[in-house]
Amino acid sequence: MSDPDVELEARLAEQDSFEPPADFVEQANVSDPGIYEEFDDNWPDCWTRAADLLDWATEYTEVLDDSNPPFYEWFADGELNASANCLDRHLDDRGDEAAIEWVGEPTDEANRTYTYAELHREVNEFAAALRDLGVEEDDVVTMYMPMIPELPVAMLACARIGAPHSVVFAGFSADALATRMNAADSEYLVTCDGYYRRGDPLDHLDKANEGLAGVDHGTDTVVVDRLPNSDSFGHDRTDSQHSYADLVADHEGATVKPVARNAEDMLFLMYTSGTTGEPKGVKHTTGGYLSWASWTSHAVLDIKPEDTYFCAADIGWITGHSYIVYGPLALGTTTMMYEGTRDYPDRNRLWEIIEAYEANQLYTAPTAIRAFMKWGEEYPADHDLSSLRLLGTVGEPINPRAWKWYYKHIGDESCPIVDTWWQTETGGMMVTTLPGVGEMKPGSAGPPLPGVSADVVDVSGSPVGAGDAGYLVANKPWPGMLRTLYRNDERFIDEYWREYSQVDSDDSADWVYFPEDGAKLDEDGYITVLGRVDDVLNVSGHRLGTMELESAIVGVEGVAEAAVVGGDHEIKGEAVYAYVITEEGYEETEGLRDRIIEGVEDAIGPIARPEAVIFTPELPKTRSGKIMRRLLEDIANGDDLGDTSTLRNPDVVTDIQSRAGGD
Repeated sequence: MSDPDVELEARLAEQDSFEPPADFVEQANVSDPGIYEEFDDNWPDCWTRAADLLDWATEYTEVLDDSNPPFYEWFADGELNASANCLDRHLDDRGDEAAIEWVGEPTDEANRTYTYAELHREVNEFAAALRDLGVEEDDVVTMYMPMIPELPVAMLACARIGAPHSVVFAGFSADALATRMNAADSEYLVTCDGYYRRGDPLDHLDKANEGLAGVDHGTDTVVVDRLPNSDSFGHDRTDSQHSYADLVADHEGATVKPVARNAEDMLFLMYTSGTTGEPKGVKHTTGGYLSWASWTSHAVLDIKPEDTYFCAADIGWITGHSYIVYGPLALGTTTMMYEGTRDYPDRNRLWEIIEAYEANQLYTAPTAIRAFMKWGEEYPADHDLSSLRLLGTVGEPINPRAWKWYYKHIGDESCPIVDTWWQTETGGMMVTTLPGVGEMKPGSAGPPLPGVSADVVDVSGSPVGAGDAGYLVANKPWPGMLRTLYRNDERFIDEYWREYSQVDSDDSADWVYFPEDGAKLDEDGYITVLGRVDDVLNVSGHRLGTMELESAIVGVEGVAEAAVVGGDHEIKGEAVYAYVITEEGYEETEGLRDRIIEGVEDAIGPIARPEAVIFTPELPKTRSGKIMRRLLEDIANGDDLGDTSTLRNPDVVTDIQSRAGGD
């Protein structure tokens, strides 16, 4: 944590609150406000409610083993199989119902529906094929695939035979693939020949082959032929590369008995960024993770078997693991997958999908919502979105203005919004409202979920008062938590537990999990997440969260999106530099620049006054949509830019440099 002796400040005013609609509460999976007290009184046994959503091959007898903290174990003497919980147990009641609705590119003719029976059959066939290739229990199988149905098929096939999977986001580079396969000692890769982006075929196999060239051990590769021959890039296949279609056909009708896995056996690895620059292999286990994904899907997303549920994320990230694949399928619902982008072939695309499939939930990112705002309310207004019952946001804090736009123009002021805070490491949601219980406060994620002990503390680890800001921590373990970092227990402790845990001389400790996020607490116990600690600016000794600064800017009429970074300042130490995208119909004028500066001063105070406001048509983003703040900091400081090859829009950096120079 940078400069821990300076307290984090929160200066945004409190926001309005909204009660959940009465008709939603009446049908909600969870609607009793007493659940918070019930879970607190019965902790940790309260988590049997999550575990009992699953079918166990061997019933657990102990909920939590905390004998070796922070290496907590959940339901440790129980056995189960994740694939069986997502498929087999639904066949009698849901076999002919849709498990996955896949919407592909470039046209609707590419769409596919998998019933539970069909998905079960293909998962079994591919599981048999993987076994014949030599995949055994505990072998890590890497998947480097876009949003195509064969990705969840492969995940569930691995889970069926007890082989952990490691999904690498398809937009990542060849080097990223090689790094992750080497770190996991993964000898198996499932990938594809290509896929479509904005109607154009992309050569994915060429990138996969480049990555494989950097893997330091032998591999077997399975290739899904996503592209038709007319769009294929015609790669020659090596002896170690196998056709997915041929493998499945060769094992037609095969059945594979699900392997009973101990609850603490690894279900998957997910590599995420670390402060050292070396990716961290987050280890999630079978029982705790699956129960957590299932319970939060049930309680927060209000998923029911008869629903058609739409999470507009990518399975390459933890959101897609927990809330496209494992949580929804464990509950026996219809989960949707969308291959394309939200504005192709036009800006109606997402609303067309919701209308056509009569989706009941929409779970998406604030980045997408801000894009919808920028495009205009007329696009969703042209479609019947009345099937929606609940809205959710995930991935970053959402500013109040975007929240209210989402509530009004997408939810017609009749859908509760769950603003969810969580991480790859937590496995699922940690801080959010229960939509059938609590009131909603735009911009605030909400209270910790029942049974979750989260708090906001100062630099010494003491709880802050209402209205104050500090650092978000979790004081108790939870079932969905990561168990360790793959083959690196020491880094696991250093990264997540060392900062606020009080370790005594006899090695006993009060273990506290620190996710490296700043937060603010209000008088109702609601938590507003202020952003990553490393996204905090120190302006004249005041630590200001970038989320609050950006929220204040986006609250100005005419602003669609903003990114704030710190630039070197001789007097202040750091000064605020704001990069701003305007809404359509608004010009980049000095008047708007002045209103932005005034908006920041009004919302936060003169100390936060931007040193510069730079208008730009785009922000530099990675292929996954993350803003590359490092480049914006380099521009603010006049430094030479580093590598921009990971950007999906590298040309925008030069444009921003020229605009900043003339600001």
